[in-house]
Amino acid sequence: MGQAMGHVMGRVMRAGLLESGHSAWGQCGLTDGIARECNPHSLLLSLPLKRLFDLFLVLLTLPIWLPGIALLAVLVRLGLGRPVFFVQPRLGRGGQMFELRKFRSMTDARDARGQLLPDAERLTPFGRLLRSTSLDELPSLINVLRGEMSLVGPRPLLVEYLPLYTPRQARRHEVLPGVTGWAQVNGRNASSWEQRFEHDLWYVEHMSLALDLRILALTVVKVIKREGIAAEGHVTIQPFRGSPTGGGSGAGSRGSTRSAPAARGDGGHAR
Repeated sequence: MGQAMGHVMGRVMRAGLLESGHSAWGQCGLTDGIARECNPHSLLLSLPLKRLFDLFLVLLTLPIWLPGIALLAVLVRLGLGRPVFFVQPRLGRGGQMFELRKFRSMTDARDARGQLLPDAERLTPFGRLLRSTSLDELPSLINVLRGEMSLVGPRPLLVEYLPLYTPRQARRHEVLPGVTGWAQVNGRNASSWEQRFEHDLWYVEHMSLALDLRILALTVVKVIKREGIAAEGHVTIQPFRGSPTGGGSGAGSRGSTRSAPAARGDGGHAR
């Protein structure tokens, strides 16, 4: 499965290069209708520095978040039972799959046919508290330690979404996915998918340690205010069904609105 997804990702990225006529690292795309150049060497050199930055902050705060994970694990076990953690395959840098770890926030309640009930019916008050405070994301710090994620970057999305990306949207996989990101401090789950992707791409094109610090600070403010937790009228973000202006497995086809398979579980589709 990993090889198949890697093949699809390769098609998406190659189609993006053909469409833009530039190398992946030499041309950062369009912003406000103007082509923005990026320095491939500075971007590549910033990735190891970003990794060191992540490790420094995560290890520095380990005495705080590690006991927090232990305490929350006990509370989740008592309130929701087993399993304590929600583990789901997600896409990382270069389209590589990894297992995202979060605290479970929903029950496994099913209907008479054995199908999981809608998210709104399975989300408990305790689970709602975990999500609104983003405490369910704490185990993702383990993914950061493993090098699968960064503290800041585009949020890792479902594997099923990969064939639905336009070539431009697929560029979000040029960097490690993040626990938080530019999209999360600019609307979070209340934004449309197109808005979220544009925020992700803006981050890819402007990535810096100063920007990461700014996003981390803004994330604290957003969590305290509990803003943008879900789209209006929903307890979780709605699944991505492809952009109206393009989609398909890297071919840059226009007008595609194919749907990804509904992702049932505890992840709120793409949180």
